[in-house]
Amino acid sequence: MADMLVKLYTLPSVEEAIKKLKANGITVRRALVPEKHFVTNWVGKHFSQYWQSECEVAFSRQPVSCYLALEQGKIIGFACYEVTCKNFFGPTGVLESHRGKGLGKVLLVKALEAMKELGYGYAIIGGVGPADFYTRAVGAMLIENSEPGVYEGLIRDK
Repeated sequence: MADMLVKLYTLPSVEEAIKKLKANGITVRRALVPEKHFVTNWVGKHFSQYWQSECEVAFSRQPVSCYLALEQGKIIGFACYEVTCKNFFGPTGVLESHRGKGLGKVLLVKALEAMKELGYGYAIIGGVGPADFYTRAVGAMLIENSEPGVYEGLIRDK
């Protein structure tokens, strides 16, 4: 999976999407340190142990570099940044049952806005899966010859 590059100075607004989500009982906010075990266990259960490890690093940051989507106090999505490498977005995921509602884009943009606040002009989305989603959502562009990237030689379970 290749990496993608995003211009942080041209991010779309997600304020209207956030209002719609809120009207439907969904909130998006930064995770809090006391939630670490709930969040990281959820990520491991619904996505992967690799992502769980990366998410754990997000909780060592101040402020925490993980955003959550919550419905009635239950996690339905997450997005991390600056966990495997500086200036990298990811991992991120939304429960399959909640996809198509704009959550992924809101989580993505909120995390990218936080990266912009850190002083970056551009961000890297590492090892993307759905490249079309990132292109549509934030105008991300593939970085040529970026595969396998920083994940080369990653220890695999069998």
